This record gives sequence, structure tokens and C-alpha cells, in this order.
Amino acid sequence: MDTPEQPQIYLITPPTIALSTFPEQLARVLDGVEIACIRLALAGSDEDTIARAADACREVAHAREVAIVISNHVLLAQRLGLDGVHLDDGARSVRAARKELGSDAIVGSFCNASSHDGMSAGEAGADYVAFGPVGNAVLGDGSRAEKDLFQWWSEMIEIPVVAEGGLTTDLIRDLTPCTDFFGIGDEIWSQDSPLDALNSLTAAMR
Repeated sequence: MDTPEQPQIYLITPPTIALSTFPEQLARVLDGVEIACIRLALAGSDEDTIARAADACREVAHAREVAIVISNHVLLAQRLGLDGVHLDDGARSVRAARKELGSDAIVGSFCNASSHDGMSAGEAGADYVAFGPVGNAVLGDGSRAEKDLFQWWSEMIEIPVVAEGGLTTDLIRDLTPCTDFFGIGDEIWSQDSPLDALNSLTAAMR
């Protein structure tokens, strides 16, 4: 993942997707907005269901030369021909995932609001670190990743950083100078037109 001047969009799928409609929805978004990477953030542990969803999304992504990673399923990432893995447990699994997937794979780490976990993940070989939620997201323990964490990180650390969770146009405007990526998911998939919703959010970066 490169880090240009303006943040890039890191698209996060819904936890459950309808194979009859979602790939087409995803294609529309990818054709309408430049996306740096997609994260399959699928709930549940049924490997067949996850594999079918991953196959469908991978076809859409790779046809458009967009990288696609999966949350936590290191072995599935390999088996399904995905570009890497996004780990939800801070720095704990980064080294093992890197060893398993090799140096070319994308390995990312969600570190909640802990700069210490972020630095440990980077030292263990993470390609990027995600902090969040930055807004009022439903998930999490109530702690939020504040702007000063992103400011400090962008000044002190070279590893790209993702801001995610409960994003609004105001938060995007505020965080644009100090993040490399915005992780956007729930914010758009619940809307009638995910592409329009995404365009409204990205307009706040300008």
C-alpha cells in the first residue's frame, strides 16, 4: 500500500453478504471510486460460506486490479488466492501470519487505540496499522481512537495508518491531514446507494 498525499479508500465488506446482489454492488463501487484495497470482514466461522463470498468478491476485485484481504483467516487467505490478511488482535498474530503468507502478502493489524500495539505490530512485520473506532461505532469497548493518535503516528512512524469505525464527513475532514487510509464499510452499505454514500464521504477529503 502506497501512501500518497490524500488518503486512499480501504473498503470493508459487511459481515454478511448476499451472493445474489453484493458482487454487483461491489463492482459498482469499484467502478465509481478509486479503491486501494478491500477487506472481507465476514462474520461466522463456516468456511464454505466464507469461501463462496471470498471467491465472488475476489473475482470482482482482481478484475479491477484491486487488492483484497480477509479478516483473521490466514489459511483461507492462502487457499483462496487472496492478497493477504487483516488481523484483529493487535500485534499478537502478525509474526506468525507473515511467516505463513510470505513477504509479498499484505498483513495488516487492527490496534484499537493503542499506539504501543501499533508499534509492536509494525516491528513484527505489519504493512499497515488500523486504529478505531474514530466515531460512534457499535463495536468496541467504548474507547475511541482520537485525532492526536493519528497526528502523532503520521509524524513519528512510517508505517501507513488506517482510520476506521463510525466515520462521518466531519471526522473525515478532520483526519484527512493525518491518515493514509480511511476504512469505510458500515457507513455506506446500509444506504440505498453505497456509491453515492461513498462519494459524499470522500468529498470531505478535498
